[in-house]
Formats: sequence, structure tokens, C-alpha cells
Amino acid sequence: MFPDTPKPCFFAGSLLVIAGEGRSTDKYRTHRTMAELKRILLAEDNANDVELTLAALAEHNLANEVVVVRDGSEALDYLYRRGPHTQRPAENPAVIVLDIKMPKVGGLDVLRVIKQDEALKMIPVVMLTSSREEGDLMKSYQLGVNAYVVKPVDFVQFSGAVKQLGLFWAVVNEAPPGSLRRQH
Repeated sequence: MFPDTPKPCFFAGSLLVIAGEGRSTDKYRTHRTMAELKRILLAEDNANDVELTLAALAEHNLANEVVVVRDGSEALDYLYRRGPHTQRPAENPAVIVLDIKMPKVGGLDVLRVIKQDEALKMIPVVMLTSSREEGDLMKSYQLGVNAYVVKPVDFVQFSGAVKQLGLFWAVVNEAPPGSLRRQH
């Protein structure tokens, strides 16, 4: 489903769109009953994990827009509206979901930058990672992560974990001021 060259992906209304490709897929078509849905920034370099995460969110109608970046450098470019993200809306995402081990700039370094920046530090950050290393867990919390979730290997458990993350951070949790809410 994903091309070799990483592209940002997002849910626009109720349809997944792969930015820059001019195509969409009915596989992710969903029906919305909520008045407001919030944007999620997903920083993940593993295409399979991206696809599973997007499918789980779409299956449970949990995000109106999911912006996917494939490394820590692109996550920072998105947050600071640099490079290909200069034209993105000024509002920040309601939550950032980071993998720890990413190319160019790792998730812990992205977290450090976010939590040291007055304009970004209020955005909730969730580490969704395969790392069970105690050092990664401790460092994440020391840097100010809001939640640390180890990716289950089993697809059903992975989908359930993403559903719970999406329910809490994109539906139940009240996003910080300056976060984008899309009206539907």
C-alpha cells in the first residue's frame, strides 16, 4: 500500500489520502458520528506499523486526520512548519505518537526538543515502540513523555492498543490550546 518513498498520509474527512499521490482508498472509508475529531501526528519509520496503526484508527473511527512522518527529522520539520510542511495549518496536533528508534533523529531526541520548546511542550506525546529496554522507558519519562506503550506483536493486540490510545488521546482527552479540531 505504501510507496517506497515515504509520503505523509492523512484522513481527510472520512477517507485516507496519501499526500502527493492524488489517490485515496476505500479500504479506510469510515462513518463519523462525532462532531469534532482531532489531528494526530504519527512518527514511525516501519511501513507495516504505519499501515496497522492507520487501519486500527480507521476501523474505530478515532481520528479525522493522521499525519504520518517517517523519521524524527521530518517530525520536527512538521512541528516547526519547515520544508515540505511550510503550508500546513498553524495549529498543532492534539497528540504526537513517536517511535523511539527512527532514522535521522531518534524519538528520544524529538521528545527532548518538543518538551524544551514553549510552543510545543504542552502537546501530549506518546511513545509507541517495540523497545522494552528500561533505559528507554526511564529516559522517556525523564524527558516528559505522557505515555509509553510497547507495541504488541500480535495484530489483534496491536489493534486494541492503538484503539485505546486513539480513544483516550484523540477523543476523551481535552487537547491543549492551539490544537487543531476538525469540524465534521
